[in-house]
Amino acid sequence: MKSTAVVAVRGLTKSYGGRVVVDHLDLDVDAGEVVGLIGANGAGKTTAVECIQGLRRPDSGTISVLGLDPVRDAGKLRPLIGSQLQSSGLPDRLRVAEAVELFSGRRARDADLLLERFGLGHRRKYAFGTMSGGERQRLFLVLALLNQPRLVILDELTQGLDPSARREVWSAVSQLREAGTTVLLVTHELDEAEELCERVVAMRAGQVLDAGTPAELVARHASWATVRFALPSGRASESLDALRRLPGVADVARYGDQVTVHGERSVIAHAGAWLVSRGRIPDDLRVEVPDLETALLALLDSPAHHETGAA
Repeated sequence: MKSTAVVAVRGLTKSYGGRVVVDHLDLDVDAGEVVGLIGANGAGKTTAVECIQGLRRPDSGTISVLGLDPVRDAGKLRPLIGSQLQSSGLPDRLRVAEAVELFSGRRARDADLLLERFGLGHRRKYAFGTMSGGERQRLFLVLALLNQPRLVILDELTQGLDPSARREVWSAVSQLREAGTTVLLVTHELDEAEELCERVVAMRAGQVLDAGTPAELVARHASWATVRFALPSGRASESLDALRRLPGVADVARYGDQVTVHGERSVIAHAGAWLVSRGRIPDDLRVEVPDLETALLALLDSPAHHETGAA
């Protein structure tokens, strides 16, 4: 176990009715990290974090959270963790100030500061049922932080929100990251993971397929790039042959005046340099690179993972 580990999971297994949901999971989350659990629905992400919080008892394996056992030391651990789960909800008539008072106890001053920090200071008298989706999720973040937790667990934080509300919540989580709060984020929204997480853990069928920064997963599982631009027809065949000889190029195709150069990520630099050397700076130059979603789909479809049973 790392000395900086806030969460250390070894061999976590959990089954329901004979179906394995989490399968010998190993996971570390270090102090100050924002780590994302990613994967399709049913990958075991939510069950894993429920075990980490002590909400479910694992069948086997060990879990240490802040040096405590989530089941045996539940009373000691509960004040140290803030969480927002998929099932989070409040009565529609409950006002923001009442919710904060209910959860904060004597920390009224801290609650006021948090409401201001997350842009809800002016909503104290508003009922929960009148708030927008983004405001509700920001309120859940406030409630999760009232006890000044050392670990915050967020599960599908922006599910069902419109793009504007999602950006509001992302901004709030970014504030946690900048403040050095340790965050374990469960999401199947991969643009969210790329935006918020320093490290992601890709899961399928309760197992870890790969882990690393979003950029590292993209580099390992979707390292290609495509460059598109218009090329005049004069001496086109010579130009295409020259492009095919560039380092890292796997394929060059022409459709009318449009040329597509596909290959390793390095083709971006080489194709650009080739164009500049010939005095051509196309106005319609487009570069396409894969994102984390593309990398995860490639990872899930990898024959190696199907063969090993990890899929």
